[in-house]
Amino acid sequence: MTAETSPFAPRRAAFSVLVVLAITHLLNDTLQSLIPAIYPIIKDAYHLDFGQIGMITLTFQVTASLFQPVVGHYTDKHPMPYSMVFGMMFTLAGLIGLAYAGNYPMLLVSAACVGVGSSIFHPEATRMARHASAGQLGLGQGIFQVGGQAGGAIGPLLAAFIIVPRGQGSLSGFAGLALLAIILMIWVNRRYAALGLGQTTARRAADGAIPSPAGSTGKVIFAMSILIILLFSKNAYAQSFSSFYTFYLIQKFGVTVQNSQLMLFLFLGSAAVGTLGGGILGDKIGRNKIILFSIVGALPFALALPYADLFWTGALTIIINLIMSSAFAAIMIYAMELVPGRVGMIGGLFYGLTFGLGGLAAALLGQIADHTSIETVYRMCSFLPAIGLLAIFLPKVKSS
Repeated sequence: MTAETSPFAPRRAAFSVLVVLAITHLLNDTLQSLIPAIYPIIKDAYHLDFGQIGMITLTFQVTASLFQPVVGHYTDKHPMPYSMVFGMMFTLAGLIGLAYAGNYPMLLVSAACVGVGSSIFHPEATRMARHASAGQLGLGQGIFQVGGQAGGAIGPLLAAFIIVPRGQGSLSGFAGLALLAIILMIWVNRRYAALGLGQTTARRAADGAIPSPAGSTGKVIFAMSILIILLFSKNAYAQSFSSFYTFYLIQKFGVTVQNSQLMLFLFLGSAAVGTLGGGILGDKIGRNKIILFSIVGALPFALALPYADLFWTGALTIIINLIMSSAFAAIMIYAMELVPGRVGMIGGLFYGLTFGLGGLAAALLGQIADHTSIETVYRMCSFLPAIGLLAIFLPKVKSS
């Protein structure tokens, strides 16, 4: 148990809170994942090029990234657990907008609404998951993030079996998932309050008693800079799959849209296993080791991927995502230990960076694909995991 969590952590992890938070994360990220899942449909319907597809991702992810650190910084001082409900209302509005958008600008506005909803949800939910973990930080973040990874994986399945056969308008039918998420968010907030998980945090925020950073300002800036670079390499590579994997499979192997969505599901679904495993192992063997392995360990498989046949393309993408997805929980907790007492701000910053860096990468990769080819994009991206070698220079922080 770290020095930051010990004053307010209960004796046992509040697993009911963690599980329901994971379910709300699943629902939130399922709805988000419907955006890239409908790309093959809207590309033809609106006559879009890859650059415009990348701009939709950029719009969604920039709105998600810009607000998250601001929301997290504010709620560190003024906890607002019910803000998650407000955020889900934005997501619901964006979902309906995507279903009935009549033109490309409306698609962008609707994607931005979903991004704003995400920016409100993640910082507060991250703090609640940390407090409910009772010091088992990797396990707590792992459970919470498994929900998000599973939600991201479900999107392609929904696209394959519902949206592709029924069309873009069928997105409105998923409004029920947003309403279910709102109900669960209300329950988890009441349970969180009943267990007294947020009382000490609120008191500490009111008193201004925020712990000092774990090290000198220079050390903190150096470590955070490395983490941001690692996130970029990880998210740029992952974004090549989230936004363009279906097109890659269709163009290179001639698979159907439905089969490409199923293969995207396998890629994204493997992230749930890797995320939980990385969180648990991080508690046992240290964050630094997990961060290094999770990025560099994927390098040989990434280098082989552009030259593989269809079967090995599927197998390699699962292996790559199993390894790379183990990093995020470790990176998040390492940053929280680096800057203790700023759970909301760090959660917002790193979820925000995940969306923002991923969005920039998607826009850039879309432009490269338009001027070269999708296969060129994957050959270029195969070298990105090598940047993970920078993790060697991360300083030791507490339990890392």
